[in-house]
Amino acid sequence: MSQASAARHRLEIEFCMACKFQGRAFWLAREILDQRPDLADEIVLVPSSGGVFAVRYDGRTVFDYAAAGRFPEPKEVREAVLAASGRPPTPKPH
Repeated sequence: MSQASAARHRLEIEFCMACKFQGRAFWLAREILDQRPDLADEIVLVPSSGGVFAVRYDGRTVFDYAAAGRFPEPKEVREAVLAASGRPPTPKPH
């Protein structure tokens, strides 16, 4: 398989527009890009409804607002994506 045909990894942040969750979605996307631009080949914001705020990596849910009862922190998303992609967690500072 050539580099050009290698799988691209996608991080999706789906958010409820009626709930005004877009600010949180934009902030989370920016934080992830600033901290770990290598985490995914593309970060996609998906406007939705029904109170949803979900983060998916290659179609697999790594954080769900409905299940957690809160918004994710960027570190939680970063570590969940690393785990889902089979990469080691971020080393802790000494």
